[in-house]
Amino acid sequence: MNVMTRPDELIAIAPANTYVETVTEVTHYTDRLFRFRMTRPAGFRFRSGEFVMIGLMIDGKPLVRAYSIASPSWAEELEFFSIKVPDGPLTSHLQNIKVGDAVLMKKKPTGTLVNDALIPGKRLYMFSTGTGIAPFASLIRDPETYEKFDELILTHTCREVAELQYGLDLVEEIRTDEMLQEVLDTSKLRHYTSVTREDYPFKGRITDLIESGKLFTDLGVPPLDPASDRGMICGSMEMLKDTKVLLEKAGLVEGANNRPAEFVIERAFAG
Repeated sequence: MNVMTRPDELIAIAPANTYVETVTEVTHYTDRLFRFRMTRPAGFRFRSGEFVMIGLMIDGKPLVRAYSIASPSWAEELEFFSIKVPDGPLTSHLQNIKVGDAVLMKKKPTGTLVNDALIPGKRLYMFSTGTGIAPFASLIRDPETYEKFDELILTHTCREVAELQYGLDLVEEIRTDEMLQEVLDTSKLRHYTSVTREDYPFKGRITDLIESGKLFTDLGVPPLDPASDRGMICGSMEMLKDTKVLLEKAGLVEGANNRPAEFVIERAFAG
């Protein structure tokens, strides 16, 4: 397959309503996960937690998928956290991008994992599996999230310990970055990691940890309460469905951009 990655060539044939941006950094975490950063178009605006369609020009045709923007709304560059699917129509090629390559991006961001979609509360849970941590990487670097809630609990569940590294690095960066320390009250942020296939201090699917109550015991907080707790969910389809059931069982109501409530779900995926 012919994958066009030269910015000058791509600009000449890019579809309407599409930006051509340049890759500035690529980090491979495992044989299944990688992160990349690229230039941010002048005038491009988004809300932390939203996603956008990005992709490549393959055999003369644009192929794009939904990707959560992992960088916060104020960042100068755009960051994305991606899976690698060996036979994936897009990710089998996207995983090979290098610094200087060009990536396509649609001009309109959207999504439900935004602060505006939740009614006020005390504690915000961000439930994620795998690359589902990406929108929360954006939200936990946004001052508005810290202004709206007294406590932020980011949960990240992966198959293997190595797959947690992106989130661990991210939280460490937030807690040590002098600039972020000036605008974020990072004492509010808690990071709960668990794995399903290896030995680890916290082991098991996040839904099992919620249902058994172990999550709340480990954190030293009361069970889910619609009067004080808010939730955001991003991960596999099965995880979304199962976590939604548990939150509704606890009395929380699903919301949307036009109808804020106690929890929201992101259903956009890359492949």
